[in-house]
Amino acid sequence: MKRYGIRMTLPEGDSFRAPHLLGPHWEEIQWFDSARERDEALERMRNPPPYYRRGDAATLVYEKVER
Repeated sequence: MKRYGIRMTLPEGDSFRAPHLLGPHWEEIQWFDSARERDEALERMRNPPPYYRRGDAATLVYEKVER
């Protein structure tokens, strides 16, 4: 069982939290075998891809979790 995860949620006020889109309780969790793998993935997630348009920014909130 993978023990180290990253929980992704949407911040308050984000338009994707609307009930007809993702909703206010949306979350996604990705699990990893080690804390090192999780931390490396989190670093990649926090750095936007080079092909984003200027001014675009991901609005996800990332949180480390363990089980």
